[in-house]
Amino acid sequence: MNEIKHHSAALIAFMQLFFSVNSPAAITARWTVANQPARLVNGSPVLFRVTTPKGVHSLSGKWLGHEIAFNFDASHKSWFALAGAGQETKPGDYPLELQAETAAGQAVSFEKKIRVQRQRYPRVLVPLKVPAPYTAPSPEEQRQIEQDKGTKTEVFKTVTAEREWKGSFTPPVNAEISDVFGVERIFNGSVQSTHQGLDFRVPSGTSVAAVNSGRVILARYLFFEGNCVVIDHGQGLLTLYLHLSKFAVQEGDEVKKGQEIGLSGGTGRATGPHLHLAVRWQGVYLNPQVLLKLNLP
Repeated sequence: MNEIKHHSAALIAFMQLFFSVNSPAAITARWTVANQPARLVNGSPVLFRVTTPKGVHSLSGKWLGHEIAFNFDASHKSWFALAGAGQETKPGDYPLELQAETAAGQAVSFEKKIRVQRQRYPRVLVPLKVPAPYTAPSPEEQRQIEQDKGTKTEVFKTVTAEREWKGSFTPPVNAEISDVFGVERIFNGSVQSTHQGLDFRVPSGTSVAAVNSGRVILARYLFFEGNCVVIDHGQGLLTLYLHLSKFAVQEGDEVKKGQEIGLSGGTGRATGPHLHLAVRWQGVYLNPQVLLKLNLP
């Protein structure tokens, strides 16, 4: 009899342990990491969503050598952050290293490998014709180019701690896309370049809008870019608007999503009137077309 009681007690204890470990609360009490888009390629921005096994008051990460700042989304009870894989990123699994701190000051960490797949970008076989100064600049023009390089280097260093963008990014104009990101182009048969943005087919004078909220950190003429506006959206994310015919903002202005920042044109190295939109994140160019498709909090 005692042996039967002993086995019954052991069985009850096992069942209690089994159900407690496999209860919904226990199953959900773990780290989860999701990325959008699900198929991540070189040159693509990415939205990471993270849920933690216990409440934390801060979350940060590191991926591909970049520091990532996460914000909390109360409606989904998860943390989110924008990041990106540069076009030169080779295919492979790259660890996303997460560090969090609880309200009690306890440090917790987690790591998950994120796969980056190969994206082959097209090449323009027909040479594009642009004015000779843009492929063979004079000594004076070369000096301006070098000065512009210094200006862009300083501007591109900008990494504002706070996130200023909110919600999904919207197109700067309502127009067809005339040239996509990543295309290798040849100018006048000699100068090769990679198209690091998205071109919209618009006539000169078309209103150009900010794709999201932020602060204008550059609004001036540059030799290759023409009249150029750069907006800082926070946490290392910048958007660039090139070849404008007119500025509607100045450096230091705070802008809202959809606000007019200028008019399209064909200034700088351009084959004709159009808008070139570029996206940079912590030093690398990313595909604007993917960013505009992401469903963001």
